[in-house]
Amino acid sequence: MVSSRSVFRRKPVDQIAHEHEGELSRTLGLWQLTAIGIGGIIGAGIFALAGAVAHETAGPAVVISFLIAGIASAAAAFSYAEFAGLIPKAGSAYTYGYAVLGEIVGWFIGWDLLLEYTAIVAVVAIGISGYFGFLVEELGFRLPAWMLGAPGTGAGHRVDLFAVILCLLIAALLNLGIRTAARFETFVVAIKVAVVLLVVVVGFFYINTANYTPFFPFGVSGAITGAATVFFAVFGYDAMSTAAEESKDAQRHMPKAIIYSLVISMILYVLACLVLTGMQNYKAIDPESGFSSAFASVGLGGLAAVIAVGAIIGILTVMFTFMLGVTRVWFSMSRDGLLPLWFAKLHPVRRVPTRVTWIVGVASALIAGFLPIREAAELTNIGILLAFVVVCVAVIVLRYRQPDLPRTFRTPGMPFVPAIGVVFSIWLITFLDPLTWLRFAVWFVIGLVIYFGYSRRHSALETETAGEV
Repeated sequence: MVSSRSVFRRKPVDQIAHEHEGELSRTLGLWQLTAIGIGGIIGAGIFALAGAVAHETAGPAVVISFLIAGIASAAAAFSYAEFAGLIPKAGSAYTYGYAVLGEIVGWFIGWDLLLEYTAIVAVVAIGISGYFGFLVEELGFRLPAWMLGAPGTGAGHRVDLFAVILCLLIAALLNLGIRTAARFETFVVAIKVAVVLLVVVVGFFYINTANYTPFFPFGVSGAITGAATVFFAVFGYDAMSTAAEESKDAQRHMPKAIIYSLVISMILYVLACLVLTGMQNYKAIDPESGFSSAFASVGLGGLAAVIAVGAIIGILTVMFTFMLGVTRVWFSMSRDGLLPLWFAKLHPVRRVPTRVTWIVGVASALIAGFLPIREAAELTNIGILLAFVVVCVAVIVLRYRQPDLPRTFRTPGMPFVPAIGVVFSIWLITFLDPLTWLRFAVWFVIGLVIYFGYSRRHSALETETAGEV
């Protein structure tokens, strides 16, 4: 008979903080971590989503949508920052939930993130593939239809070959070792930020303030609805926090990197939205390539092409951050015995979880190659929002359960700030499509079977308890 006590057993926080030292290679500094966070946050949010929300939902008030989403995301970010300094281990929300709310809660958050993060990698790959295919054809190359999209997305489409290749290339990059991979990510993020700054600086001289009127063409409710849409462009630090065990000084650097990455990204989002809606009336903004069309409309077609290339490069970093995230969650769950230890095997030299990285690479490639982007996107939302709920609740519980633990960062406004994160995340969950709930339920049931059929009996905590008897 299964007791509630066994499924809600917890690892002591001080035990988690000191176990498995030296397994993963600690090579990441503060700015490399920050770059990984920015890489996960800034992507489609600026280059595609801002234009769509401005055109269809919020008008110039899209900047308010991003500010609302940023404030709500910050409530969760503060909670992640406190845990990252307290428990500097791989696994992020999975590890935090396991330590505070119990094994079964940690299991389900980890199980959800395996699907969510993998699907995000696939969705982003499909998006980049669309840009890339367009640019190749603009250069005069005629590509065969069979390789341009998933079955059912167009005449003759059989597979999205570019998306498949991108997923496998990111997996290969991560398997080179975290030091090499992080250097590449930092370099590409620097290019992305430079492109955004170029957009802001040049676009500033073409702003027509008349385009800001009316500021709320869809009403205040339109800006709030827009916040629900763009919220998915203002997280990414959660995936970055899975790299805590590969940070040189995680207890000091991880909280700073989480906050820095969100603040820098929000500043860039706000400035970019002000430029976009100032350059062009919201009714004329192209919802798919807002900035490219805005610059083309003022006679800067050459710069529009640069922005398109920047969009491809920028969105690529999102793939890197979330594939890094899912592999570290999987590795952490396997190391804890909740999934077979075979998956936790590290490369003897590069000290990265090679097996799970290639599995995720292949899985994301299959999703990206053979599912339309809408169907793939529907897999990405609910698990991350539930992870936010768990982390925000857990930080409150742990603050009152063990107030004297040595915290390098303390969430301000306790318990109100994390409570905002809980409320906002639950509110966003209510917006999700019924099909998303159905797929989540199926994944949940599969996880339930695996947990009670395998994970509970093979858990490292179960082994420790049996050894004590």
